[in-house]
Amino acid sequence: MHRELYLKALVLCLLTWIAAAAFQPHTFTKTIFKSDRGFRSSLIFSVSGNVYPKGYYHVTMNVGQPPKQYFLDIDTGSDLTWLQCDAPCTKCTPAPHSLYKPKRNLITCVDPVCISLHGPGNHNCQSPEEQCDYEVDYADHGSSLGVMVKDSFTLRFTNGTIVAPMLAFGCGYNQEVQDTTHLPYTDGVLGLGLGKSSILAQLRNMGLIRNVVGHCLSRQGGGFLFFGDDFLPNSGIVWAPLLSQSKYYALGPANLQIGGQATNIKGLPIVFDSGSTYTYFSSQAYNALVSLIKGNLNGKQLKDAVEDKSLPICWKGAKPFKSVLDASNHFKPLALSFTNAKNVQLHLAPESYLVVTEQGNVCLGILNGGEVGLGNLNVIGDIFLQDKLVIYDNEKQQVGWTSANCNKLPNVDRGALDLHYTAPVYDALRDIFPARLRFWAR
Repeated sequence: MHRELYLKALVLCLLTWIAAAAFQPHTFTKTIFKSDRGFRSSLIFSVSGNVYPKGYYHVTMNVGQPPKQYFLDIDTGSDLTWLQCDAPCTKCTPAPHSLYKPKRNLITCVDPVCISLHGPGNHNCQSPEEQCDYEVDYADHGSSLGVMVKDSFTLRFTNGTIVAPMLAFGCGYNQEVQDTTHLPYTDGVLGLGLGKSSILAQLRNMGLIRNVVGHCLSRQGGGFLFFGDDFLPNSGIVWAPLLSQSKYYALGPANLQIGGQATNIKGLPIVFDSGSTYTYFSSQAYNALVSLIKGNLNGKQLKDAVEDKSLPICWKGAKPFKSVLDASNHFKPLALSFTNAKNVQLHLAPESYLVVTEQGNVCLGILNGGEVGLGNLNVIGDIFLQDKLVIYDNEKQQVGWTSANCNKLPNVDRGALDLHYTAPVYDALRDIFPARLRFWAR
């Protein structure tokens, strides 16, 4: 009996020491903890959401001390990360969590992040102590207005290290949202663009990760997001170079094929944007594609479903469709062939550009970009990127993709993530902390 009590007491002391050492975040603002490869490790996040009916994918971030959870919309089309903020908030939308409360951690207008956000000489800075304001507008006519702040982001790396770097982001106190049918949205936006104000660039400057981000968005909903280059497959990735001097992940030009055949839709400037639910083609390309798709449907048992307002173009079958796969045999695959890279194509099965609505109709997930002010840009949104591992490599200025099972997380060395105990120690811990063991044991 005494021996058992001694063992429990010893294990409790050891556990306390391990918890203090292993789970205490490191807070820092400069480069530390570089590994032999030059960078700490990678980060991986579970993704929630879908193309339809939610219309967005998001990850959970832990911000502040003590850390609080927030849902952030994944957006590779913009740089700035922001949270709805109690500053106070003059116009905020319903959100999953309570508003972020800043703690006098404003960024001044001479901070490098502020300068990179506005561009040199573009920010009217009256004094070095003046706060850094921001305003960001999106293609869907949504917007966020606020002030830049810094706070800790608690991050757990795949090697088991927990750190809490101080990162700059927007504290948004005035938001505009056009689509009010799906509220509440997320708590804010996770900007993963090319700019130096992005979370990616800040983590890279601290020496924590390489400036690489990737996502795998499941057609069934969910998926994963990662920062760093630890999860890059050794082969099978199709790479296309980024256009130089672009502020977006721009890859054009590309020619469109349908059913394996060339079309007259050529020279499309292409931008990858995970912040867009659907894909947008320029007006001329959109009208030509719609004409081709409708022409291929002649003689098939599909009729226009004008009563379904889910998307601009919908069709109904002899009976309601249960899934996209049920409707896909009526349509032909598409492909984007990039002309500035040899044999580089983005293949799109019909289920990659269609959705089936709650009414059982099938709708075209490609929209007219001219109607939302995109001009000649052709924006590749989430619907095209489903069930693909998409990698934005800012170190090598390229974007890559390959088909993938996005319902399964990539292989991660969990040796540093789990605590392992021998049977007697495990039994003692189970007796002492029965409710907590489910998180520690495999």
